[in-house]
Amino acid sequence: MLKTSDQLTEKKLALLGLGLDNRALLTLLDQTKILTEVTICDARRRSDLSLNKFKNLTIRYRLGKNFNKDLNKFDILSRSPGWPLTCPGVREAQRYGRTKITSPLNIFFALCPTKNIIGVTGAKGKGTTASLIYKILRDAGRRVWLGGNIGVSPLSFLTKIKSTDYVVLELSSFQLEDLEYSPRLSVITNLFPEHLAPADPHNPNFHRSLQIYWRAKLNIAVGPQNKYLVANKTLATRLKTARLKTRPIYFSASSLPSKLIGDFNRENVGAAVAVAKILKIAPTRYQKTVANFANLEHRLEPVATIRGIKYFDNSFSTTPESTILDLRSFRAPIILIAGGADKGADFRALAKTIRQKVKFLILLAGQATPRIKRELAAQKFPAQKMITVDNMKKAVAVARRQADKGDIVLLSAACASFGMFKNYKERGNLFQQYVKTGQ
Repeated sequence: MLKTSDQLTEKKLALLGLGLDNRALLTLLDQTKILTEVTICDARRRSDLSLNKFKNLTIRYRLGKNFNKDLNKFDILSRSPGWPLTCPGVREAQRYGRTKITSPLNIFFALCPTKNIIGVTGAKGKGTTASLIYKILRDAGRRVWLGGNIGVSPLSFLTKIKSTDYVVLELSSFQLEDLEYSPRLSVITNLFPEHLAPADPHNPNFHRSLQIYWRAKLNIAVGPQNKYLVANKTLATRLKTARLKTRPIYFSASSLPSKLIGDFNRENVGAAVAVAKILKIAPTRYQKTVANFANLEHRLEPVATIRGIKYFDNSFSTTPESTILDLRSFRAPIILIAGGADKGADFRALAKTIRQKVKFLILLAGQATPRIKRELAAQKFPAQKMITVDNMKKAVAVARRQADKGDIVLLSAACASFGMFKNYKERGNLFQQYVKTGQ
């Protein structure tokens, strides 16, 4: 376990994958002059890395087919969340026993000057919940930072944090699976099967079973630093057998007024309110924040109302469970855009919900789409109410033709975006672009 910056000094450090967090670590090392030389290990070519020049760092590279060779020759390996712990190079380094394998998140926890860290995880809802907690704290006058899986590396603001500040982190299972610390206050929003097969070519990491996935999530609360665990009441049975340092505080759906669309977001509000109560924030303060808080980008985000048809973007939905929750959030007829890359999910329950709730289904081509179609056939969903398309422009055009005044057009793919799109953001941006331009 790394405890101080001194333990980085004079060490041979390799970054396993040049993602958001390791890029932030490079910048931090350059600014603080803790190290003078770092090696980047990445399967991509140097021209694909788009790395800025540094004043105080010498960067070496181990790229291409030899990217994970001889890792045991380094003192410290900083693993990107997308780099599997099962990597042969990592396993070899572990066998030699002299190389410390860590991560940017572990380094952040070791060096962070405040203990007021709030970590939020869960299959879905963690980004919304973390953002709402951050907003509640900020509106209550607390000095607070937001980072993690939400797209901002906490290492990017480490040097600005004061000992009395609060830090809110959205944490993925890949960030948590080798975490050696726990936040002082931890939140688990829910648990659905997720990341059980490699779907992202740039992030080949995955969990080999639901139990392994759950153990990674539970890492958020098993460390001695954890004082509070706020958890969805649906997890009570699972948590009974967990070795926790504290008794969980369970939350359920909140009835507070909110601009958030989607019944499931009431649970996210419930989690944030439980945290606000632990931190002794006045109800009048957090209730005002909740009332004004709206959906995050690509998370059941309202896009437009055109000729009486409402368009919603939940490109962030990459599991059948989250799409089911989306479908149950509307009473109006739904034109659904779904399908894409296969993450090893079970689509039976989704097919049943589509048969009940969906007026017309537009499937995006991808490895998971034939599996969805087979489950729909088993549910006797009419073939004439379904079409497969090979790009988002066609999907939106078909949706526009099929929708009538009062209908909902919903992008909620239930699948990963890779293959047709770079990521969920590109998928959602294209959907919004074609909706707004009428193409």
